[in-house]
Amino acid sequence: MNIVVIGGAGYIGSHAVKLLVEKGHTVSCIDNLTNGHRAAVHANARFHPVDLVNTFQIIDVFQKDKIEAVMHFAASAYVGESVTDPRKYYRNNVANTISMLDAMHATGIKKLVFSSTCATYGMPPKMPITEDLPQNPINPYGDSKLMVEHMLKDIAKAEGLAFAAPRYFNVAGSAPDGSIGEDHRPETHLIPVLLNVALGKVPHINLYGTDYPTKDGTCVRDYIHVWDLVQAHLILLENLKPGQGLFYNLGVGKGYSNREIIDAVKRVTKKNIPVIESPRRPGDPPELFAAPDKIKRELGWSAQFTNLDQIVETAWRWFQAHPNGYG
Repeated sequence: MNIVVIGGAGYIGSHAVKLLVEKGHTVSCIDNLTNGHRAAVHANARFHPVDLVNTFQIIDVFQKDKIEAVMHFAASAYVGESVTDPRKYYRNNVANTISMLDAMHATGIKKLVFSSTCATYGMPPKMPITEDLPQNPINPYGDSKLMVEHMLKDIAKAEGLAFAAPRYFNVAGSAPDGSIGEDHRPETHLIPVLLNVALGKVPHINLYGTDYPTKDGTCVRDYIHVWDLVQAHLILLENLKPGQGLFYNLGVGKGYSNREIIDAVKRVTKKNIPVIESPRRPGDPPELFAAPDKIKRELGWSAQFTNLDQIVETAWRWFQAHPNGYG
């Protein structure tokens, strides 16, 4: 297929581009490089430095590259920032997605995989999280993603759009061959922050909250490997039917505490990780982990990287080879 990856120069998007190219698809990448890296885009993908706000430029790319399906990863994704600057999140995550959907409608594209998030569930009433739990976001980031889910359902009914909206948990790791990896500016994800400490780029890690009602007092999260995640996206795309909306939680179905993550990084890197215990951050749920049974039952997907040390090892391989990221 001719597939376009929106946000294909970002962390997850670049891995999707790589996978699709390796599977023999013709891949285009659209990214305004606000947060992405041109060097992360596979050499065999067509790159278009276009902003989603420019609907007619998006239409031009879709027409010239004869696009048949879209994977949409482009979004602002810092929870704390969404609280202090909600306009940015509704503009980037909602309004720009409308612009992209207008371009799809104008060019007759009917297949879309949209990256959603477990943040749409807010503070879930139980663990693990199943797809039928209430969606009550507690921040503008989660609200913006849920708004898009609602839009997609309505458009699917009206126009026959086929879409999937996988809800992610914590994404980690790097491409198994070490060719691309995670490089955020600023970096807020726990594993890469810890690896920067191991490299000596950061003096210590702040451990926010040690008095949660969990096994060791720290937050518990589900960590899914980025390569497993993008393979699930391809399976979703291959299973889309006209007018259908697919919703799946993508995780490993097990939660790891922050202390367990720190210990894993110590084991893998064989480095000391200085830790400063700090107060809780507002809005951090004690536990978040997925029940991925639905996608395994219906589509046969399950995570292959389920060992925490294995996930960290792939990230460490990238960080050692690229201590300054993409430069």
